[in-house]
Amino acid sequence: MPSAKAAFSTRSGLHVQQGVVTKPNVRKYLQSDNKGQEQKSKGLYLGKKKRPTESKGRPPAPGERKAIRKRIVLSNTNALEVPGLEEFTVDAMIDMRLRGQVLAIPGPVVDQLRGVEAFKVGQSWRLFRKPSMLIRKETVEYGQLIASMSEEGRSARTIRRVLVGERGSGKSTLLLQAMAMAFMKNWVVINLPNAQDLVIGNIEYGPIPSTSPPLYNQKTYTASLLSAISQANSTVLSTLTLSKTHSQSPIPLQANISLDRLAKLGASDPGIAFPIFTILWSELTQPSTEAHPRPPIFLGIDSLAHAMKPKTAYYSSDFKPIHALDLALLKFYTDHLSGACTLPNGGMILAATSESNNPAVDSLRLALAQLEGQQAVSAQEQRQRHQSDAHPRKIKLPPLHSSINTRVPTNADLISPFLLATTGSPTTSPVPTRDAFKEYDERVLAAFADPGIRIQRLQGLNKDEARGLMEYWARSGVFRSSITENLIGERWTVAGGGVIGELERSCVGVSI
Repeated sequence: MPSAKAAFSTRSGLHVQQGVVTKPNVRKYLQSDNKGQEQKSKGLYLGKKKRPTESKGRPPAPGERKAIRKRIVLSNTNALEVPGLEEFTVDAMIDMRLRGQVLAIPGPVVDQLRGVEAFKVGQSWRLFRKPSMLIRKETVEYGQLIASMSEEGRSARTIRRVLVGERGSGKSTLLLQAMAMAFMKNWVVINLPNAQDLVIGNIEYGPIPSTSPPLYNQKTYTASLLSAISQANSTVLSTLTLSKTHSQSPIPLQANISLDRLAKLGASDPGIAFPIFTILWSELTQPSTEAHPRPPIFLGIDSLAHAMKPKTAYYSSDFKPIHALDLALLKFYTDHLSGACTLPNGGMILAATSESNNPAVDSLRLALAQLEGQQAVSAQEQRQRHQSDAHPRKIKLPPLHSSINTRVPTNADLISPFLLATTGSPTTSPVPTRDAFKEYDERVLAAFADPGIRIQRLQGLNKDEARGLMEYWARSGVFRSSITENLIGERWTVAGGGVIGELERSCVGVSI
């Protein structure tokens, strides 16, 4: 009988066959090089060792990359000269017959707009021979407002507006056009080109003494703002002098010093920039007299949502985020936009929102939506009142022997037809209310509580304005197609109903 096989083995893993010891198949930990020498391999292999890169030139100077990133090119010598291109003049700004045409911005005004940083990097100025702009309906409306406010004998009034609209609708461009017309009418223009620059934490700041609640000053930015004011408004400010003495001045001032020289003094030294800015603003807002005339003032700000952020990148002494309205310059603009501070000699405060760089500020969205809804309701009620006055209804009395309707009117009979047309339901309102699941900032809501702030929503261009813009592109050589009605209708439709940024994308190929 064959012997039974054991369930396990006590045999070693080494097999001995005729005096030769064989080892099991294990991984080798030694490896030979080309010379046959054995070296220990490394436990971790990450790839080939890179050689240190040698510097082939000088490193960029401090601020050089930022200057390249923000460089604005306003002329292209390779672009075609547009024949018959007229310049934008004071008479053209109020002429509605020029609607749909493209006019060139005068050279001195271009320098002033560059001084206040009105041109944006994403705009397509670099494709054309000279900076030009489309005259749209809103452009003429602002021109007529500025022209009427500049006339002598007019009562000083202040226009406060906020431009809203979808991305690429032309909000920043309309803000630029309004500033250009203010320059042409010899207004003093002060502009914050991007409110984001003041809240991202890259500017030195410090508390202002004797302010409660504490306000924070950004002296470097204030100095650059004074430099921009002096550069862009030197023609007007050089003719204005001080009207009174200022004891709070950090430096002694001459009695007859011009406001242009005053702004340059503040721009030269950031340590005294904010007190000088306060003195300059108090002089500009003095009531105009024959001895010391004062022009109207234009205040502009872009990217409004950043100026309403409840938490900025700055921190207080107790390490809490600083509210955007606690920064002195942003509070200065907000107080004038809200109506808390007035302009005695009249002027305009124009703010523009941005959809391409728009932080989520629920309080601002609610405040603007409520103002826009209230304006729509009041406009519809005024329109209905005007129609009822022009065409009064004739009340028809029932016959003496007919049955009289004794039905009591319900709430549905009192609903405005505007609410039914816009919402489709008699129980809803075009004025939005607060969302119970969101947290709102009362300071932002209070800043837009005044119904005197008008919300202006920019829509797309009409087909006549689109035709004028496309013909200008074709004459400039950047759009090589024959302008026909079918092409205009096609591109206008593809652009979402004439959205100027999308129209430029589809015709010129420039991304917005």
